[in-house]
Amino acid sequence: MIEVEQLSKSYGPREAIRNLSFQIEKGEVVGFLGPNGAGKSTTMNILSCIMPASSGSVKICGFDVFEQSLETRKLIGYLPETPPLYSDMVASDYLTFAARLRNVPSRKARSAVEQVIEKCSLKDVSNRVIGRLSKGYQQRVGIAQALIHDPDILILDEPTIGLDPIQIIEIRKLIQDLASSHTIILSSHILPEITQICKRVIIISEGEIVAVDSLESLTTRLRNGERLILKVRRSDGETIEKLRALDQTNAVVEQETGQFTIDCEPNANIQDAIAKLALDNNWGIVELKPASMTLEDIFLKLTLEENEVKP
Repeated sequence: MIEVEQLSKSYGPREAIRNLSFQIEKGEVVGFLGPNGAGKSTTMNILSCIMPASSGSVKICGFDVFEQSLETRKLIGYLPETPPLYSDMVASDYLTFAARLRNVPSRKARSAVEQVIEKCSLKDVSNRVIGRLSKGYQQRVGIAQALIHDPDILILDEPTIGLDPIQIIEIRKLIQDLASSHTIILSSHILPEITQICKRVIIISEGEIVAVDSLESLTTRLRNGERLILKVRRSDGETIEKLRALDQTNAVVEQETGQFTIDCEPNANIQDAIAKLALDNNWGIVELKPASMTLEDIFLKLTLEENEVKP
């Protein structure tokens, strides 16, 4: 559905993005991550036909973004970091205006407005002035304008920025509901949000892609193996050495008394061996479970370590 090949954008001598290449399939929900200034918004603006690239190509549903931008815009709903709202307009009037901008036929405009008001839970505030709405409702209006023409693809740039915890939960639920019927690219600094909503992530640092993969695959690749957490009721000075002696074990660290982190080879299946060792030594297993890296761990490892190795 979305094909990006060798995409670059320069502002004078400064390269904002360099040779980005990735693909997004129909129905996917993909997180787009990177530190401030990494090039996320630049990339989203190019995908949304707001600005041209310096080089490279982007095709959306077979349409060239640069040569066939009018056709491409019909397929995309875009919510920039600052929603494009008119604070002195009534919410329903603004959405009618947005429908006209998106060339929604006049006979369908009213129905389209009613549908996005229902979908975005705006019925109670649809007749209120946008500038008097809470930040959370303003974000909902912003998402509604992106949906007004029923696009196949939604591009959401920091949709929960500046919201309070309750508003974040509400907008996150809305995005999860939309994910069942739209392809979504979601940029967010709230990493647990990406974890809950997205199946795959694209991580960008200093204008270059450093990873495109599922969270599970990134965890295995970055660790070069698997990790287990073992908690026992009793341990002694020999416990850690006995764990290290197990086949396919790379490292064992005692995080606190009776709790051990065990790094092992990829696809290792040593839980039975650990359980037998604990039984033979009367340690008393409280818990034995696999541990995965958090998205924050992955993000920091890829962006910080990538920058450290650059000259």
